Amino acid sequence: MIYTLTLNPSIDYVVHLDSFISGITNRTTSEEYYIGGKGINVSCILSELSVENTALGFTAGFTGEAIEKGLKEKGIRSDFIRLKEGISRINIKVKADKESEINCQGPHITDEEFDRLLAKIDMISDGDTIVLAGSIPKTVSDDAYEIILRRLKEKNVRIVVDATKKLLLNCLSYKPFLIKPNRQELSEIFGREVNDEKDIAECAGELMKQGARNVIVSLGGEGAVLFAEDGKTYHCGVVKEKVLNTVGSGDSMVAGFIAGYEKSGDYAYALRLGAACGNATAFSDGLAAKEKISEIFERLG
Repeated sequence: MIYTLTLNPSIDYVVHLDSFISGITNRTTSEEYYIGGKGINVSCILSELSVENTALGFTAGFTGEAIEKGLKEKGIRSDFIRLKEGISRINIKVKADKESEINCQGPHITDEEFDRLLAKIDMISDGDTIVLAGSIPKTVSDDAYEIILRRLKEKNVRIVVDATKKLLLNCLSYKPFLIKPNRQELSEIFGREVNDEKDIAECAGELMKQGARNVIVSLGGEGAVLFAEDGKTYHCGVVKEKVLNTVGSGDSMVAGFIAGYEKSGDYAYALRLGAACGNATAFSDGLAAKEKISEIFERLG
């Protein structure tokens, strides 16, 4: 079983305007909402690829109910901890002449409620996969991911970490199967400009020395490169099409890679499917549907 963990899921409320002017009442031209959170995005793409998975995390209030209902309608199994107080956050994405985002804090998570999550983590078995994705809420200990990974240390569990900076680095000693920094994140981690392929290879190599088994570096319009534990480097390009949406593209790549590797055990195939999923989401209003993923996968060939 593949488990995704989203500690602070959301409803992403997307509003479209011709222009946004501060200090006055602005009228939208259209709006839509999506279930959000990096782990949930991974679950949604895995479901599109017909890969069974379970979404873990915390939900609260009427927005939490909407998140759980939305996943159920998509046929995705969830096993969230329902918090006693607060509401799951609503993030606002403003798409006008420029794109802006307002990401909210989310509900308070008590120590008792976090312990209930750890009890679910203890049920994960040898051969399972867990995806730790996104930031850690302010009300949870900064080392929450490390606490979770310590619980799994003696089990043969495939670990995927999609996080940034110190949060990512602190997980490397647990030898994650996959991490996916982009070029900007590599620059932030190593405190220097990462420009060419030589720089990228050096940074990825250092992350692997620290414990990462496989490193995908997303290069935006230049595609992606995988530094794999078999000692090889794999490249995948992009498809040229109008970009409609950047939210969830990286999460889609992670999901596609996991699904591709589960199916084939082949790194080149896994990277190609990951790239197809990432591209397909970028060319969609929300997360990509399986038909778009299949189309892009063939075009990448």
